[in-house]
Amino acid sequence: MAKFTARQKTQAVQRYLGGIEGQKTIAKSIGVHPSVLLNWIHQYNHHGVRAFEKRYTTYTAEDKLKVLEYMNEQGTSIRETAALFNISSPSTISQWRSQYEAGGVDALITKKKGRPSMGKENKKPFEEGSLEALKAENERLRVENAYFKKVESLSSGKRGISSQEKAKVVHELRAECNLKLLLSVANIARSTYYYWINAFRRQDKYAEIKPVIEEIFHSHRGRYGYRRITLELRNRGIKVNHKTVLRLMNKLGLKCMVRMKKYRSYKGKVGKVAPNLLQRDFKATKPHEKWVTDVTEFHLYGEKLYLSPILDLFNGEIIAYQIESRPTYSLVHKMLDQAIKHLESGDTPILHSDQGWHYQMKSYSQSLKTHGITQSMSRKGNCLDNAVIEDFFGLLKSELLYLQEFDSMEHFKQELEEYIHYYNHQRIKTKLKGMSPVDYRVHALKVA
Repeated sequence: MAKFTARQKTQAVQRYLGGIEGQKTIAKSIGVHPSVLLNWIHQYNHHGVRAFEKRYTTYTAEDKLKVLEYMNEQGTSIRETAALFNISSPSTISQWRSQYEAGGVDALITKKKGRPSMGKENKKPFEEGSLEALKAENERLRVENAYFKKVESLSSGKRGISSQEKAKVVHELRAECNLKLLLSVANIARSTYYYWINAFRRQDKYAEIKPVIEEIFHSHRGRYGYRRITLELRNRGIKVNHKTVLRLMNKLGLKCMVRMKKYRSYKGKVGKVAPNLLQRDFKATKPHEKWVTDVTEFHLYGEKLYLSPILDLFNGEIIAYQIESRPTYSLVHKMLDQAIKHLESGDTPILHSDQGWHYQMKSYSQSLKTHGITQSMSRKGNCLDNAVIEDFFGLLKSELLYLQEFDSMEHFKQELEEYIHYYNHQRIKTKLKGMSPVDYRVHALKVA
C-alpha cells in the first residue's frame, strides 16, 4: 500500500466528514481498504490534525500493558483503542495482545536489535583461581542459596514461578544481596523487575469497589449476577463498566446460581377453554392491563406446597398470590379475590393462563366476567405462550429453593413469602431501568 502524507489523510477524512461521499467511495478513489480510512476517521475524531503527525514513539512494556488493560476494562475494540491512544496501526495492539497472552509482561519488553555488545558483564572480572574470583563465586553461591530458599517456600510444589513472583523474591532479598547478582540468578531483566515493583506500589484502583460488590452480592443472597450488580452500583452513584464488574466478581469468587424446571398442572379438558388473546405479546403500557398466572409445586421433606401468583406484565410485579398444601380450586379462587381488590374503576385486564383445570372451571370464568376481566389461555402443550410466569417460577426456584437450606416446610413457606416481598420491593431489573417492580410502578404513575 502506498504511503500517505498527513495532508492526504486529512483531506480524505474531511471528504468523508463533508457528507457527500461515502466511506467505500473515498477509499476506492485513493486506493486503500475502507477499514484503513475508518481508522483515520477515528484518529481524526479523537486527536484532530495532530493524529497524522509523524511520530517516532517507542512503547515501553508498561505503556503496552496500559493499552491492553484499558481495552479489557472498557470493552473497546482494537480499532477504537488504537484511535484513542493515537496508534497508527490497530494491528500493533493485536500483536501486543498476542505477545502478552503467550509470554506475559516479559514478552512486551522491546528487545535490542543486533549483536550483544562486549560490555563489562561479558568480560571475565577476575583471574581464575584468584582470591577475588573465589570471593565472587562464594557470594554468588550465597545469593543462589538465599534466592532458591525463598522460591521454594513461595512455589509450594509448583513447577515454576512467574516473573511477578520472581520480582517479589528479588525485592525481599535486595537489602542483603547485590541486585545485579539477584537479577542474574532469578533470570529476569532489570526493566521487568522495576515494572513489577512499580506495579506493587500502585494502589488497587478497585479497592473501594470490591467490598461494595461483595456486600450487594451477599445482601441479595447470591441472586444478583454482574449485570444487576452493575445497575445497583450505578444506583449508588458508582459508575463502572459491566465487564469490569464481571472480572472483579470472578476474582472474588462470586457466582450467581442457575434456574430450574417448573411443575405442570394440565389434566385435559374439563371445562371451557378460552382463546389465546395474549398471542405472546408480553408488553403492557400501564398497570392492570395484562396479567399472567399459573401454579407451581415445591417438594420438601416428603411434603408438597403449591404457589398460585398473578404477575402484572407492566412491571413484572406479583400483585396477588396464594400458598396452600393442596392444589385445590380454592388456591386459584383466593388468589383471584386478592387480585380483584387491586382493580380501580376503568381497569379491564386480560388474565392469561395455561389450560390447567383450575382455569377451566365455570366459577372461575364467571368471576372474571363479573369483574370485567377478559380470559385468555395458552395453546395446548405450548409453554412459550405463558413464558413470563414460567421465567418467574424458574427464577424463584433458583434464587430461593436451590440456594439455601430449610429446617421444615413451614420454614420454607415463611422464606417464600419473604422472597415475594423482596422480589416486588427490592430486586432490581434491567428492563425496569434498574428499579424494582414496585418502584417502577410508583415512578410511572408519578410521571403520568
